[in-house]
Amino acid sequence: MNPLDIHEILELLPHRFPMLLVDRVLECEPGVRIKAVKNVTINEPFFPGHYPHRPVMPGVLVIEAMAQTAAILSFISMGQKPNDRSMYYFVGIDGARFKRPVMPGDQLIMEVIITRKARGIWKYGATAFVEGVLAAQAELMCTYKMINESVAS
Repeated sequence: MNPLDIHEILELLPHRFPMLLVDRVLECEPGVRIKAVKNVTINEPFFPGHYPHRPVMPGVLVIEAMAQTAAILSFISMGQKPNDRSMYYFVGIDGARFKRPVMPGDQLIMEVIITRKARGIWKYGATAFVEGVLAAQAELMCTYKMINESVAS
């Protein structure tokens, strides 16, 4: 599959600034794996408070970037795009480990593989690298659900 640019990513994720954390998909094998990038800049809205003297991307946002990458893989694998009547929820995380801080100027490369899909739950193995060095890893779980209109109104 060809790489995806930001315009194609915006069609696959409901996230928008400042919560959109995937800038480009480099590789994707539907139903199997994906490789994507987040360019980390000093202009990120979280850096003034985390930390002013030495900016570091919060670990939860590194995990979120991997989860968004997983969502893109799932939508491509299902052959569909999100809509106003559905949501893709992040429902679990296991074994999260942070090995290296992610700082302004870094290019975060996320690699996600599907490890299992059963009863509407997708499980993934996710890693994030900076300059070829492991920055974070986790096992993620997500689900795709239709929104109940009576609740959404």
